[in-house]
Amino acid sequence: SPVQGVPQGLAVYQNGIRINEAFGDVVNFDLIPPQAIQRIDVVTGNPVFGLNAIGGAVNIQMKNGFTWQGTEISAWGGSDGRTAGYLEYGKVADNWSFYFTGDGLNDRGWRYENPSTIGRLYADLGYRSQDSEFHLIGLAARSFYGAAAATPVDFTHVDPRAIFTSPQTQTTQVGSLQLTGRVDISPTWDLAGNAYYRRFSERYVDGNDGNFEQCSSRSSFRGFLCYEDDGFSPSAGQSQNAFRNQFLLLGQQNQRIPFRARIPYGTIDTTQTESQGYGGSLQAANRDRIFGLPNTFVIGGSVDAADYSFKSSSTLGVINPNLSITTDPNNPYYGTIPGLGTPYLRTAGALGIAPSSVQGSNLYLGLYATDTLDLTDRLSLTAGFRLNYAHIRSVDQTGFSPDVTGTHEFTKVNPLAGLTYQFDPALNLYGSYSESNRAPTPLELACANPDRPCLLPNSLVADPPLKQVTGQTYEVGFRGVIPSFLSGGALTYKAGVFRTDLTNDIIQVAVAGNAARAYFVNVPSTRRQGIEVSAEYVVTPDLLVYANYALIDATFQFNQTLSSPNNPFADDGAIDVRKGNKIPLIPDHQIKAGFEYNITPNWRFGLNVSAFSSSYFRGDESNLNRKLPAYYVMNFTTKYQVTKNLEIFGLITNLTNNRYATFGTFAEPGAIAGNLSINDPRTTTLAQPLSVYAGLTYRFGADPVPMAPEPVIRKY
Repeated sequence: SPVQGVPQGLAVYQNGIRINEAFGDVVNFDLIPPQAIQRIDVVTGNPVFGLNAIGGAVNIQMKNGFTWQGTEISAWGGSDGRTAGYLEYGKVADNWSFYFTGDGLNDRGWRYENPSTIGRLYADLGYRSQDSEFHLIGLAARSFYGAAAATPVDFTHVDPRAIFTSPQTQTTQVGSLQLTGRVDISPTWDLAGNAYYRRFSERYVDGNDGNFEQCSSRSSFRGFLCYEDDGFSPSAGQSQNAFRNQFLLLGQQNQRIPFRARIPYGTIDTTQTESQGYGGSLQAANRDRIFGLPNTFVIGGSVDAADYSFKSSSTLGVINPNLSITTDPNNPYYGTIPGLGTPYLRTAGALGIAPSSVQGSNLYLGLYATDTLDLTDRLSLTAGFRLNYAHIRSVDQTGFSPDVTGTHEFTKVNPLAGLTYQFDPALNLYGSYSESNRAPTPLELACANPDRPCLLPNSLVADPPLKQVTGQTYEVGFRGVIPSFLSGGALTYKAGVFRTDLTNDIIQVAVAGNAARAYFVNVPSTRRQGIEVSAEYVVTPDLLVYANYALIDATFQFNQTLSSPNNPFADDGAIDVRKGNKIPLIPDHQIKAGFEYNITPNWRFGLNVSAFSSSYFRGDESNLNRKLPAYYVMNFTTKYQVTKNLEIFGLITNLTNNRYATFGTFAEPGAIAGNLSINDPRTTTLAQPLSVYAGLTYRFGADPVPMAPEPVIRKY
């Protein structure tokens, strides 16, 4: 996920370089130009791919001048003012190759305040000899979008395009440089390695409803504005000044802010993340025979280091009738809400609610080895391990949160063992066991205190230590390829069962009164188990048919009370989670299927559908509320080869114009601004309605690309 604060369970690689960002381990797929992707490998249950590969790994192999030549220009547009296009160029000259692509997209969005822009540049300079190959690769990308969060159902029932509050924008930038190489050092040994530098920047601006009220009569601040003051007293060891800083809002001159009734207070919350990552890996592979048996041995190591900085702050504002939140930094006195005439305080003073500024560094080291021995011409044994070491250091820069300053170390050896048996070319039986671990991210480590919830995404505050997550994964199944099946087509299939048990899983817990704040906790254990079935039938080049089904039983394996203040069934803000309760937002059943067919040699069309069963709202870990409804979405594609070089294409998304939600959580009911209020605490993110796009692609300088789906995706 690209969202800070969402637990990450995948290690994602681009040309062998890990692209999980340093601070929150997030992955930003929108920063990768899709036309430059050659293939995608999805690997499950293999700890060799490193730290945080709890759910597996994704390796994205990009194009280069040796694998793609010619020039291609494409442009398209359609619904919601979308315009987009790209240029792609590849060339080989003797031992050298060059590949370049650049693309851009602009879209005003289908919801209010929902524009998006993307710009990406990617280049690869390659050199290849008889026994070696090297590539120097550069990437620069920027994306911007607004209003992507959930909206109260009270609003979307009136207008599906409605959002909750604005501004709500995220701007992400990345620049990277990497060097990859491979050398055959003998007929049976080869050596491969890479080195990289990556710079990342993300700024998030979010307007939020504020839970502000008159300070309690039991405090000495009666008559002034407080944040969630319920007459609390300082806890043992907490000074009166610390108590004041936590609950009293401070103006521009550190003055108390007088309380005024009927004021729809809000905040503009801002976070800024910067990181510089660097590192590399080295791997040796051998294909000698052992005791006369074919054997493949791989040994390698990796180093990933990063320096990061993070800042966050909240500014007091007022919620306008259109749900925008505004401030006036030039006038610290009272004004009026536009259209209402109600007095409010105009101030740009920062709030005394966990502002943060932190710097730190990460160091991840890995050492791994695997060996696959063909015991017979049908039976193969694979065994291996990976040693992971993580060193995470954070230093508070404000002086207000000394507990943020700390150093954490995590170490674990993860084993892997598996067997495959080839009954015949069309049937292969497999089984495996593996272990994995996920070190808490700097974000999670610095946001684990329920008394000091973090601004998400995310302030860093007090720092009770979190434990690392460890996983045990079991898989068994069968797969194969039938090369001549029905009219000479090839049938590829797979069916398997899996189970992953996680110990000390980390989950995000909400706090009362502010949806933008939360904290992280370890829970004893969770489980994800299920069945996967997939099949793909190809008659080259005329027909492709595929279908995939997954049954996923994701449950909590403990009994515990958790905070969920906006859950309608919460008791004083708490819910009881019981062993066997479903993990929210994970549907039990998922189906993805589709086909592509050549009506004529030049005209191809396709249809694909994804269907998901119902799932529980985030914050409903006790499974007491109604679920997000089941849904399906269907998309239509077509393309026509007008000439050898010119192709026109079309795309219709959400063909049946279904109205459905992909995400749901809860908000605090009550008045917001003007006559607006929330009665139903449910909030959802609705999917885009029916949208139509069309465009053209012109290719020259090389043979046209065959009319086949791309990029190639392989799953192991």
